[in-house]
Amino acid sequence: MGRFLDALLGPVIPEPNTGHARAEEAPESPAPTGLTAPARTATDRNVAAGEALGISMVYRAVQIHAVSGKQISLIAEANGKPLTRQPQLVRQPDVKISRSAFLEQTIVALASQGNAYWRKTVEAGVVKNVANLNPLDVTPNTNAAGEIVSYGYRGRDEAFTTSEIQHLSLLRVPGSPKGLGPIQAAQIELRGALDLRDYSSNWFEEGGQPTGLLKSDQPINRDQAAQAKETWNDTAGAKNGVAVLGAGLDYKPVYLSPADAQFLESQQFTVTQIARLFGVPASLMLAAVEGNSQTYANVEQDWLGYVRFSLMAYLVEIEDAFSQILPRGTEARFNVEALLRADTTTRYTAHKIAREAGFLTVNEIRAIENLEPLDGGDELTPTKKETPNA
Repeated sequence: MGRFLDALLGPVIPEPNTGHARAEEAPESPAPTGLTAPARTATDRNVAAGEALGISMVYRAVQIHAVSGKQISLIAEANGKPLTRQPQLVRQPDVKISRSAFLEQTIVALASQGNAYWRKTVEAGVVKNVANLNPLDVTPNTNAAGEIVSYGYRGRDEAFTTSEIQHLSLLRVPGSPKGLGPIQAAQIELRGALDLRDYSSNWFEEGGQPTGLLKSDQPINRDQAAQAKETWNDTAGAKNGVAVLGAGLDYKPVYLSPADAQFLESQQFTVTQIARLFGVPASLMLAAVEGNSQTYANVEQDWLGYVRFSLMAYLVEIEDAFSQILPRGTEARFNVEALLRADTTTRYTAHKIAREAGFLTVNEIRAIENLEPLDGGDELTPTKKETPNA
């Protein structure tokens, strides 16, 4: 990702007698025990997007972004007013799939890879269709100045020119041709979440913790101990039957102690970490935050903050991309009013106030609600028939 990211990802140490740089080596991990996660080599520390989506919290966070974005209406406007007839490119960007599916693909690409690539189909100088490419198959090619000059695709070094690709990025890093997504930015946290998931799921099978103890008040040798263990497993341990113990033997079950159960609290902390990473409120992640009582008022504030400071990062990027490929003077805009207001009643009340005060016309209100315009609905001042008590 360039020198800027090199500084973020860790120091480099000159290789002795070579002048080359190498990544700082981590000290060797101790041998795994029942209370430590297995050590991993340096080659498998990176978390790919597909592996990260295998974490339920990551999948949920990406899904929330995608579902929120694809249900918002998208309109084209000129001079601040919605067009009477919306362009086909806005109504259905990709003729092969629905608009909601197209927006979902774009948002998932941005959330998982930090980049989305639209392949443009141009006829007579006008963009007629755009289709999402798999971001894993696309490689931006740069010149000596760091400017993108072409895009490689599926092994072809210069498959597309810059005029054929609309490149969307989630977080632009100076000196890097690619945007930086949350999965790429938080590798350590995600690797920790994967380690915790694997550790907790394998606790009883590979954690080294016995289910119980057979204790004798008499000295026994190795063979006697092995025979007692085999007899116990055959009669009670495996079959849950009635156990018959020999003289001097006593069985005590071993329960999971509170200290050993701390991974449950760690999992809760992981949910909070991932919610923070993706900018999703804990209430939407179906996670409770300790010491924070959720009420209707603060959940609504969570939604407002989510739309303004998290979801808008995706929506603004998509708006700008559409505005660049639409005819000159036309801009694309998402209607986020439905998400910013609490419910339908509140939204319609706001429309009524705006209409009676002369702020909006009937057709402007209908455009906000993603409805077709009406004949004579462009009058700014309400008619006597519309005005209450007239």
